[in-house]
Amino acid sequence: MGRGVRGRRTTATATLLAVTVTAALAAGCTGGNGAPDDGRGSSRASQRETSPSARGPAALAVKLDNARAARPHTGVDAADVVYVEQVEGGLSRLMAVYATRVPQTVGPVRSARESDLELLRQFHRPTLVFSGAQQKLLPLIDDAPLRPVPPSDAPDAFHRGSDRAAPHNLYLRPGRIVPEAPGRAALTTGFRYGSAPAGGTATASRTVRYPAARFTFTWSEARDRWLVGMDGAPATSAGGERMAAATVVVQYVKIRESGFRDFLGNNSPYTETVGSGKATVLRDGRAWDVDWKRAKATDGTAFTTGDGSPVNFAKGQVWVVYAKAS
Repeated sequence: MGRGVRGRRTTATATLLAVTVTAALAAGCTGGNGAPDDGRGSSRASQRETSPSARGPAALAVKLDNARAARPHTGVDAADVVYVEQVEGGLSRLMAVYATRVPQTVGPVRSARESDLELLRQFHRPTLVFSGAQQKLLPLIDDAPLRPVPPSDAPDAFHRGSDRAAPHNLYLRPGRIVPEAPGRAALTTGFRYGSAPAGGTATASRTVRYPAARFTFTWSEARDRWLVGMDGAPATSAGGERMAAATVVVQYVKIRESGFRDFLGNNSPYTETVGSGKATVLRDGRAWDVDWKRAKATDGTAFTTGDGSPVNFAKGQVWVVYAKAS
């Protein structure tokens, strides 16, 4: 065999290997059935200055898969806030926000949505980790006041797990993105912590339903927490511990169509988190029907009772579940 033929074959093999590796990392951005999303890619964030030290404390937000095949999750128990939002096909995704603790591993990581940009404006230039996004959404992510980190911009911070199939096995090593926890000052959600408000209704559990997903929060007196259930099964961490929240907020919001669709043609829902409306706050085994208000995107969300008094949350992890207002 001549050198020219061997050289061409070697070059072709190297090119194929490079494409394969890139595709393996990008596969985190796919539909719930494992098929790739159409027209999704990575951010151009590496072209700009992104050093968090120049901005002061910055929260770390990680977009998480929540298909059945993605469970159990890793590192969610260390989050300060867990947001739950509806996505295509009536399914759900999670957004875990870290400030006081940063775990060794978080995942599985999945793709960003347009709603995430409005939600994250309340934080001071946070770091958003995600597996990719629709091509048309990438310019919006690049222009948003945050530090976007997809796998292409920090390949050494991501790895594929061997215990499940792609796209449900992409994990983040947060320490390679955020060397230390930014601290409580990075939490600019507007949440208040302290004594429970007067009144409330004794509540054993509360269920929130999406078209193709449901969440149940059951009060545990022994743990002084709301135990999390997903789609009728206990939600646990990868280590087997039951997920539990000190406070659960069921926030009723407008969920409308966005300008984006997935590879199957399903519209990506847009969850409006700026505005006002009703919410239910669960803490200490009781429920309060309250009002919420977020006047502009850079504000945190205020929760108040009927007479306008601020509502305090219990100290510990907060879950915010966005439910469609009737």
